[in-house]
Amino acid sequence: MHYYRYSNVEVSCWYKYLLFSYNIVFWLAGVAFLAAGLWAWSEKGVLSDLTKVTGLHGLDPVVLVLVVGIVMFTLGFAGCVGALRENICLLKFFCGTIMFIFLLELAVAVLAFLFQDWVRDRVKEFFENNIKSYRDDIDLQNLIDSLQKINHCCGAQGPDDWDFNIYFNCSSESKSREKCGVPFSCCIPDPAQKVVNTQCGYDIRKKSKSQWDDQIFVKGCIVALEAWLPRNIYIVAGVFIAISLLQIFGIFLARTLISDIEAVKAGNAF
Repeated sequence: MHYYRYSNVEVSCWYKYLLFSYNIVFWLAGVAFLAAGLWAWSEKGVLSDLTKVTGLHGLDPVVLVLVVGIVMFTLGFAGCVGALRENICLLKFFCGTIMFIFLLELAVAVLAFLFQDWVRDRVKEFFENNIKSYRDDIDLQNLIDSLQKINHCCGAQGPDDWDFNIYFNCSSESKSREKCGVPFSCCIPDPAQKVVNTQCGYDIRKKSKSQWDDQIFVKGCIVALEAWLPRNIYIVAGVFIAISLLQIFGIFLARTLISDIEAVKAGNAF
């Protein structure tokens, strides 16, 4: 008498195509970020002269966009192909990378809470380095201007931080028209003016500090950000939780699909 073993184990189409759909969004977002970053670099002439990348000592926001795009593109591609082809190696790569990013985010959040003074010093140093490179890159310039206008702040600790920039420095050697001034984004906007006055910060730091209050923001951006966080803690926590849940959902889908594939292979081995 012969006995036959029939296995009902199969890969779930629900998990397979749900993971594919999940990753196609990742992949398309990665393509969009890469396209935007490369377009921005082409507009700045970086693609024709890559030495411009190392010439900037501050943060180039485009580099951040490109890094995010590369990570999302790679993860999305690995997840899509891994799900469709039922490739365990690609699925494990996707799952492991998402897990690593999740743990890294968690570690950064915990360390930032435990070592607040150290984080504050690093943020101050980071902001000062970018002030030095304010005129070197248009994207960095727009980023700092937006940060100062939105938060009603000026400099890292205050307006005098603009001495770190050679164009705004008050030293006698400076020949810049912006000498001893601040960028227009530090100026208190006049509701009656429809056109932005980009020269409103000229020579302002030559005046006594008692006159600054009526013309520019005197609060530093680090202090402004520290005050902003407690007021918006629920929004920040909500965003962090939403991102974490999406990551956990992706890990769950990948692990479930890997288990199904391994069960099918084990069943076929008999």
